[in-house]
Amino acid sequence: MSEPTFRTLRSARTILAGAFAAFCLTQFAPALADDDSGQIQSFLSTLKRARLIDLSHTWDKNSPIASVNPTYSFSLQDTHANTLNKFNDGGQLTYASEVMHFSGQHGAPNLDAIGHIGREGKLFGGLDAFASTSNLDGIGTSGTGANLAIDQFPTDLLVNRGILLDVATMIQGDSSPLPADFEITAAHLERAAKRQNVRLKKGDTVFIRTGWGPYFKSNPDLYKGNASPGPSVDGANFLIDHGARVVGDDTLTFEKRPPLVFQPKFQVFPVHMRLIADSGIYIIENLNLEELAQAKAYEFAVVVPPLRILGGTGSALRAFALVPRDD
Repeated sequence: MSEPTFRTLRSARTILAGAFAAFCLTQFAPALADDDSGQIQSFLSTLKRARLIDLSHTWDKNSPIASVNPTYSFSLQDTHANTLNKFNDGGQLTYASEVMHFSGQHGAPNLDAIGHIGREGKLFGGLDAFASTSNLDGIGTSGTGANLAIDQFPTDLLVNRGILLDVATMIQGDSSPLPADFEITAAHLERAAKRQNVRLKKGDTVFIRTGWGPYFKSNPDLYKGNASPGPSVDGANFLIDHGARVVGDDTLTFEKRPPLVFQPKFQVFPVHMRLIADSGIYIIENLNLEELAQAKAYEFAVVVPPLRILGGTGSALRAFALVPRDD
């Protein structure tokens, strides 16, 4: 897609308008009609011709969850059986509704808010981490750090230019996943970009494929186990240096697990601290990148719509990519 296309995307204020812009301003979009009705029809026609690639898994009670996170539960509170004749209407209306308990850090995929991670008592921008969560109603409800909660996710990132760096295929030579102990460095990311003939630009949403996405369903114990591939601090610095605003991959914790470094000093979740607390970059975990990789769609329009939860530490997503069809 052209640079004007993505400037338009970054200024989009709604998902629909952004998605329209993403495709109607590309070289493969039809010319717009002069009248408003014709423009709308052209928008719709272009969108219908786009290929939508779902980046999400199906979330359920058996989905893998990191041990540091709260548990997930789902249960139908109201069923069509127990609501029969609830309103004394002769049995005409029945309905179903559920009760869920989960953290914003659950989802397939899920987006970490900037206020989710602190370093040495500080959040991004030097804000007091402890003050930001002193009110249990949510990040920033105390009066400190409200701008770092998930309800403040920037509207220009709802629809953005997306880049896929398929490190797994580059290293393995096929669709096989990376080994559990594989550390993705800056050199790997740079090499993947060159191999795919894509150039990262300031403001991008950048996804890294490790090939572990299928384990989400096929082997959840392995997926949530003690080890998985992912970016090192060096890899994180590459993303920072290239101006990424949102990053993500197809593993439980984004960064290599165990998420530990010992030099120059011991750190836990060093990549999360480097990206979120130090740099204000959002992290998406648990992406499904298989279809995107199979399509060799390395540059695309990506839609990332978190829920607007006041003070939330993150949000589950139904993320997707829009790419031209082969025909």
